[in-house]
Amino acid sequence: MPDPITNPSTPTAIFGKDAVAEALADHAAIRGLAPLITDAKWDRKELTLTVDPSNIIAAMQAAQAAGYNFFEDATAVDWYPTEPRFQISYSILSISIKQRIRIVARLSSDSPRIDSITSVWPSANFYEREIFDLFGVQFSGHPRLTRIMMPDNWEGHPLRKDYPVEGYR
Repeated sequence: MPDPITNPSTPTAIFGKDAVAEALADHAAIRGLAPLITDAKWDRKELTLTVDPSNIIAAMQAAQAAGYNFFEDATAVDWYPTEPRFQISYSILSISIKQRIRIVARLSSDSPRIDSITSVWPSANFYEREIFDLFGVQFSGHPRLTRIMMPDNWEGHPLRKDYPVEGYR
């Protein structure tokens, strides 16, 4: 069977966990992460897998076991005023199979907290500190969760959508 990643007969966009799992059944990430996925999207040759925040460490370990060996970056999005408000996106690459995936976890606004993945990917350290500093998301188990971009005495988190444009006065 041809690889669905490069197969031109694969539709340009597939949405939903079951539809993506069926269309990309041979994809390493789908096989490895299937029990942890709550939603999935295949669009513009990019695979995005949504997992529950409580399963983020298990998802990262499953991605490593599936052959994804390079943590590229982590970032956040504030979808204010919708809920869940925050989205944490992790980009991971497999150098050997030449595939990239995005693993996404969505957090509510009442307590934006997720486990730190530094035990699985030590290079996530500074990305998590940046997200903490600019969005206020707490990373449980992080070795040194302190501000990295803003001064220590800065009030608030400037990339939140409800942050005042001119800062707090």
